[in-house]
Amino acid sequence: MTEAEVTITHPLTIVYQDDCLIAINKPEGMMTHKSRIAEDRDPSAMEVLRDQLGQWVYPIHRLDRATSGVLIFALNQEIARILHRRFAEGEVDKQYLMVTRGHAPLNVTVDRALKERKDRITDKDARSDKAPQSALTEIKTWAHVTLDIPLGRYQTSRFSLVSASPKTGRRHQIRRHLAGLNYPLIGDTTHGRGELNRLFRSRWACHRLLLAATDLTIKHPVDEGKELKLQAPISGIMKQICQAFFLGMSHQDQYPICEGPTWVVDPQSLRHRLASLNA
Repeated sequence: MTEAEVTITHPLTIVYQDDCLIAINKPEGMMTHKSRIAEDRDPSAMEVLRDQLGQWVYPIHRLDRATSGVLIFALNQEIARILHRRFAEGEVDKQYLMVTRGHAPLNVTVDRALKERKDRITDKDARSDKAPQSALTEIKTWAHVTLDIPLGRYQTSRFSLVSASPKTGRRHQIRRHLAGLNYPLIGDTTHGRGELNRLFRSRWACHRLLLAATDLTIKHPVDEGKELKLQAPISGIMKQICQAFFLGMSHQDQYPICEGPTWVVDPQSLRHRLASLNA
């Protein structure tokens, strides 16, 4: 199974709802809205949520199909207009959690322009000489771990729990910036490492990209004195791997940790962070 072959058959999890907007925890493997790339095989989050609520919903931003997490929809056109402006003007704080190859640095800001990635179907008429677009991502490492599993020319395998806050919204920005630092995301079939992805599939049945949009903070579109702090829990195999690798909640035969976890930040803070995100 690949990241593009997951079919969602259950209702979407709602993390916030009022008369203006609704936020869901989008599962990995689901498109935000219909695209010719998906060939109309699976329902999009917009379609499922529309049918679930019995009313039209307006997508405000998007998450890649392979990424899970907080996704906002407006419930009318006027609210959609306000929220679109907030996103366009950078009045939104977004936080992502991920597992990467290697022992990533403690804190780093990546300021590297990215060439626009075009799809052969949807972007066939787009200009190919467009200049790279500015892209800024703040990255923080929470913990390191070393497993007693040989990989390639190395006798062990090293991984990190990393959070990232993108300040711009380029396609695959986090994935491309981390790969550019030589810390690609686990499960990234486009910018990652095939040998790592195969290890996670064969050993732990992990077929997903280990990237989740866990937190989103934005001012309410009507009550501007109200700040919405939206959070989506991690679950399933991503939750299991984060707990096993970085909290030591594992069986040695399944996760043979030979060094770590080494907490780059305070371990209690990390435990609180993961506990608040576990479903």
